[in-house]
Amino acid sequence: MSSANQRLYVTADRAGAGKTVVALGLLDLLASSVRRPVVFRPVVSSRDEPDPLVELLRHRYDLDIDDDDAVGLTWSEAAALVDTTDAGPDPRRLVATIVERVERLAERSDFVLVVGTDFTGPSPATELDLNALLAVNLGAPVVVVVSAAGADGPAEPSQVAAAAREAGSALAARGCTKLATVVNRVDPAHREAVLEAVRLESGHTGGATRHPVYAVDEVPLLSALTVGEVASVLDGTVLIGSDSALEREVGGYLAGSAHADVVLRLLREGTLLVTSGDRLDLMLVSAGAAIHRQLPTPGGLVLTNGTRPDDLQLTLLRPSGLPMISVPTDTYTTIHRLEGATGAIRPTSQRKVTAALGAFSAGVDAEELSEQIRLVRTEAVTPAMFNARLLAAARADRRTIVLPESEDSRVLRAAEELGHLDVADLVLLGREEEVRASADRLGVDLGSARIIDPATSPLRDQMAAVYAERRKHKGVTLEAAAEQLLDPTYFGTLMVETGHADGMVSGATHTTAATIRPALEVIKTMPGASRVSGAFLMCLPDRVLVFADCAVNLDPTAEELAGIALSSAETARAFGVEPRVAMVSYSTGSSGAGVDVDKVREATRLVAERAPDLPLAGPIQYDAAVDPATGAAKLPGNPVAGRATVLVFPDLNTGNTTYKAVQRTGDAVAVGPVLQGLRRPVNDLSRGCTVADIVSTVAITAVQSQTSTVHTQTSTVQSQTSQQTQSKEQAPA
Repeated sequence: MSSANQRLYVTADRAGAGKTVVALGLLDLLASSVRRPVVFRPVVSSRDEPDPLVELLRHRYDLDIDDDDAVGLTWSEAAALVDTTDAGPDPRRLVATIVERVERLAERSDFVLVVGTDFTGPSPATELDLNALLAVNLGAPVVVVVSAAGADGPAEPSQVAAAAREAGSALAARGCTKLATVVNRVDPAHREAVLEAVRLESGHTGGATRHPVYAVDEVPLLSALTVGEVASVLDGTVLIGSDSALEREVGGYLAGSAHADVVLRLLREGTLLVTSGDRLDLMLVSAGAAIHRQLPTPGGLVLTNGTRPDDLQLTLLRPSGLPMISVPTDTYTTIHRLEGATGAIRPTSQRKVTAALGAFSAGVDAEELSEQIRLVRTEAVTPAMFNARLLAAARADRRTIVLPESEDSRVLRAAEELGHLDVADLVLLGREEEVRASADRLGVDLGSARIIDPATSPLRDQMAAVYAERRKHKGVTLEAAAEQLLDPTYFGTLMVETGHADGMVSGATHTTAATIRPALEVIKTMPGASRVSGAFLMCLPDRVLVFADCAVNLDPTAEELAGIALSSAETARAFGVEPRVAMVSYSTGSSGAGVDVDKVREATRLVAERAPDLPLAGPIQYDAAVDPATGAAKLPGNPVAGRATVLVFPDLNTGNTTYKAVQRTGDAVAVGPVLQGLRRPVNDLSRGCTVADIVSTVAITAVQSQTSTVHTQTSTVQSQTSQQTQSKEQAPA
């Protein structure tokens, strides 16, 4: 990677343009192709607290950089490095200091994303010029962020175009290379007009373009204050409020000066009620709304005039979970102080982060921008790179994934995040009013996710006929099948089998057996796979390996082990890992004998017979499989020894123990288990799974379905289910 391609500079045209959104989006883009990106802020207001943008990006992308290294100078330090001469201010020492610090970062990273100043210095009018000066001296192409927001609403397209022209002129005057213009905070209704105006001003004529111009929509959520931020703005005292409740975004403000019945009708989801601290009636109304499933959940209460509930009243209100803040000011003054205050995107603001990434992804052509940046893809693959590529692969060919456990809060939060990331079309199973009430209580936006109630869905009768036909050899009647489909896991499995969904993810509240059993009964294994097995994608610091079987089969036969190896090679290919298969044993080559190693040797022979072009080694010890020096010594000349990417273990005891040992001691992220061998993808979650685990597993399932036998065509399949499924090969479980 050349020096020019090792860094990129992001600057805005003014304060409030939203370069945080662009920085997030760019780092998300870099994460899929760059092993060690870092972020750098040349000048910040203060070192008293960590820079919020650095903290956000460092925590989000696990960047290997300290706060001190990520920040160049404070404004006071920068001013001391600008010399006064007869010709005017001389910033050469300032520039040299910043360049030297970036060069040090570049020596231990693959890409430096420099995010310019916040226009909060002593001379905001000259900050764009300073950013241009730093960018040209760093040899960094520039992404300029132009705001489409005016003082009292959206700016006119001509005004946005003028701002873009002025920013471009300032960059050109310093000799900068402009990589792209991102117009941020765009009113969706004016998007095309804004793009046309800015492109015209940027020299986009006759189809020729000097650089790409993108439009990212305004997302009101991003500027919303959290309840905790409200407390900070008002210097208030939190009387009630868990950490999660204080992280909830405020949807609007309401002055509580009317009767309780009037206020109740005015409450909306996320509303922050500002009222005198002696209005116990309004506190009770708000607490009741927070508890009631059919009413919107307020964001919280701000109690004014320095009065507050007594301990007994707080005991009554606390079970609602509604945060309450006490402030000394009156109601009018309190609301006035909140006018114009905006919230930040913090490391804990998962909803804001995913919304920002979703807006960036929708407005920016990632492939085109990647080409502009000329990212050099390294052979090494880090966990962050793997995850970014996984989401991109799922997004590139969207599939429909069914989630049967809508009663679990983690599933609902994951559904919101998946919607923001635009990874898959989701189907949640459950009673719609209950699912939406749960989402409202959590402050979760389910977006376009469909909700299907197995008890009332017309699909139930259609799929019951399919299930009864498949299980008639077990004596299952149509009535029994219909009853069985009240179980969301069975219902979801039949949706996958009949083409109403491309895959299913379950297990947050169900056992592995409860997740797999319906799939074995209905979906069955693919041709050539005698068993379902469980693989883990092991994301090590510099590569991704596939471990199998680590989850399902206790002691597979040689025949079964060969099938697991072939399935694992296909899993590797599906996720962009070139399969080089190692059949792991306690001995290498012909050095050992015994029942266990003979099983592995026979399984290796079967794999070689069925897939003669598949790079293969076995029996082989783990160290010889993954360490080049050991592999060369123990199995010289073998193309897999020391370079294995797929490791197949002889039994569950070995596989499960090894994956956990590598996970805990090898600084690895274990993604899975990925169930392999089924005709259509069904994947199992751990009951201790996190929201991030669910998001990754849904993406994995979506990618698996891209290579499965059937691609859902939702618009036509629903009317064809019966005749299609009756013609499929019937096989007993």
